[in-house]
Amino acid sequence: MARLTLREAITEALREEMRRDENVFIMGEEVGAWGGTYAVTKGFLEEFGENRVRDTPISEMAIAGAATGAAMAGTRPVAEFMTINFAFVAFDAIVNHAAKVSYMFNGQFDCPVVFRAPGGGGKQLGATHSHTPDVIFAHFPGLKVVCPATPYDAKGMLKSAIRDNGPVLFIEPVALYTSPKVRDEVPDEEYTVPLGVSDVKREGSDVTIITYGEGLHTSLDAAKSLAQEGIEAEVIDLRSLQPLFMGQVVASF
Repeated sequence: MARLTLREAITEALREEMRRDENVFIMGEEVGAWGGTYAVTKGFLEEFGENRVRDTPISEMAIAGAATGAAMAGTRPVAEFMTINFAFVAFDAIVNHAAKVSYMFNGQFDCPVVFRAPGGGGKQLGATHSHTPDVIFAHFPGLKVVCPATPYDAKGMLKSAIRDNGPVLFIEPVALYTSPKVRDEVPDEEYTVPLGVSDVKREGSDVTIITYGEGLHTSLDAAKSLAQEGIEAEVIDLRSLQPLFMGQVVASF
């Protein structure tokens, strides 16, 4: 069991899934020779070759459209956007095609595509690179929208997303990529974390804090401060906006 950063856990999940299933491939801007904008896919081109690690033109619509078509044809593409903001450029391919294709063909076609995207602010990346629009995408049936906030969850949820038979928007909090604050023990053995299931990150009996994404760690800090005043806060990480599982939240009240 190794202590990994969020970025390292995502890298490990991608590498393991590509080794496990030859139908899994990666595509996006600079994912190959450069190794990804945030070095998530560094070394992948050398290990898996250019057929499975494909650098693309600077066109998110082309990336999402090609990935959707490839998924319908039987492969399992992992398409990377440099940031979640650029998913707006690919909006039509994501919500009008990937999310709907199974419904439009009465289940005769699956669309097992993962759209990976760093999201959130906190890194001074400017107005066009710092959105958190996750909830917008969660309104479209057929598209799963998830965001892990710990290395353990990141690895397990990404493996589940790649194996899912429908499209998944997998959002990665960019401010947590290399943060030592979220370095976590991640098992070496095979495991997955189901999509659409919330998780109690801290038990408490006095108040409930419901959080998502990067907010988890602010919430845990707040719970520690409350504990010093004798108030025990329960912290629940939704982990997923679509599907949205509220069972643990309701139980907490």
